Amino acid sequence: MGKTADLTAVQKAIIDTLKREGKTQKEISERIGCSQSAVSRHLSGKSVGRKKCGKKRCTTRRGDRTLRKIVEKDRFQTLGDLRKQWTESGLETSRATVQRRVLLNQKQRQKRLTWATEKQHWTVAQWSKVLFSDENKFCMSFGNQGARVWRKTGEKEMPKCLKSSVKYPQSVMVWGAMSAAGVGPLCFIKGRVNAASYQEILEHFMLPSAEKLYGDEDFVFQHDLAPAHSAKTTGKLLLQKLK
Repeated sequence: MGKTADLTAVQKAIIDTLKREGKTQKEISERIGCSQSAVSRHLSGKSVGRKKCGKKRCTTRRGDRTLRKIVEKDRFQTLGDLRKQWTESGLETSRATVQRRVLLNQKQRQKRLTWATEKQHWTVAQWSKVLFSDENKFCMSFGNQGARVWRKTGEKEMPKCLKSSVKYPQSVMVWGAMSAAGVGPLCFIKGRVNAASYQEILEHFMLPSAEKLYGDEDFVFQHDLAPAHSAKTTGKLLLQKLK
């Protein structure tokens, strides 16, 4: 039988509905599969959730609203600028906290927490087996891909989210990989990175890098969830080459 702390929002709603229909606490508990005392505590308003675990949240909801107001004043501020203003308002936080509050939604935060929880006890030896990789665009002249802007979905055309920039700045796209064992060669990419071009990078740069750094030893290849990285054909290639 479930305890009061185990009741979900759906179960609580069902309890309230059945109570209004005149059902007894025993009938309700049998209906939703929890203890009668859990039903009684919920109806009496004494239901208490589980004690929260993990690191205490370093900001309040009010503090988060303050940050949103700071962002809305100037959508083109850097993380450093946002952190400085937020700190001046009375909240001492890190750049990472600012980035999480502004950029990540609840689902993304949960995925990151799950990933971190699974690996929180990894040893240095385990992390040394991870080959990290990513690609990035570097601009060679003024413009730098256009200024970064803090905005939500649907705000793309808002005047305060727009800023003039150089139309075609000189730039270069580069892929690279690194690990505790060393770094791999840089791959200079022409054009956009799609699944086909990314798979060529894996075959001609990532796999040779892994061979050089790890030899016949096992390793973990780490990349993000960019469309080219998460494509089914890319996953199939990795399974074939790394099994």
